[in-house]
Formats: sequence, structure tokens, C-alpha cells
Amino acid sequence: MGGGDKPMRTIGGRTILERVIARLRPQCDGLILNANGDPARFAGFGLPVIPDSVEDFPGPLAGILAGLDWTAANRPEVAWVLSAAADCPFLPRDLVARLHEARAGENAQLAVAASDGQSHPVIGLWSVALREELRHALVVEDIRKIDRWTARYRLATMTWPTTPLDPFFNANTMDDIAEAERLAALDGG
Repeated sequence: MGGGDKPMRTIGGRTILERVIARLRPQCDGLILNANGDPARFAGFGLPVIPDSVEDFPGPLAGILAGLDWTAANRPEVAWVLSAAADCPFLPRDLVARLHEARAGENAQLAVAASDGQSHPVIGLWSVALREELRHALVVEDIRKIDRWTARYRLATMTWPTTPLDPFFNANTMDDIAEAERLAALDGG
């Protein structure tokens, strides 16, 4: 996309990150942002910005681990953490409730979202109690793929419909940004 942070691209006059925050804030007891580099670029959002705690940018699992570690240190009463991609402007307004429902209904240790026959493993519900196992998988076993790590656990998958739009649409290209502008109108702005 020509450099820069994808979540800072605008759709309908609002950044993608603003849209993600607006979707998640009513569903969560608190929000943090996982980002590497200068955290000052996100200062206007008023969220704690947590970098990966594992070196060499090992991917989304490192961000999930950073969130679990932050939660354990700062919110020890919290047992579950939601992770969501900051480039998904149309996240479901019932994401947390339905992931918890799936997890509880299947007595699962983790839950992830799906749509249109595709799992979205970065959008999931993670037990803070599994953080040391995740750290071991990342640091010792060099596991980078979310699916490879989640395959070790009972995993619930909750599927959302894709009409009128896929709630897990993500903006990876300039063409996606143009499509997101069109979809924002379907989604009420």
C-alpha cells in the first residue's frame, strides 16, 4: 500500500483503526494496541501501545503473546483476551459474545472467527492461562503459524454470514480500500 500503517488509511472519513476501536470498545473491558516501532504515531487513540516481546517480528502470535502478557501484568483478573486485526473495518458487533458462546458450547480452550468457509485465526479469543505455552512455542519451537499452534488445543470456530458484507473483510491493497469505501455505505457509513 505504499508504506505506512494500514490501520491509518481512511474509509469514509475515518481511519480503519478508528472503525476497529468503535466496533470493539463496547464489547471489551479495555483495549490495547499491539504495534512495533514508534508508539507515538498512535498517541491520538488513547490506548496503551504494546510492542512484541519476542524479537525478530515473528508474526501475529507474537502480538497475541504481547497482549496476553500485558493483560497478566496489568489486568490479572481478566482470563480471556480478544485479538483482532487492525485492518478489518467491519468487525461484528457481537464478536466477543459469539466467540465466548462457541468456546463455552464446545468446552474449547480457544475460539476463532470464520466466514465464507475461511477461518480467520488472528481474530480470536485467547486464554491468558496459555501464555507461557505460547511463549514456549514461539521462542523454543519457532512456531509462527497461528493454525499450527491452535491445533494443539480444543478450538471452537464461530462462523458469521457474509451478507450484506463479510465482517472480516480486510484492507490489504489500494483496491481493497476502494472496495471498503463501497462496503462502508452498506454498513451505515
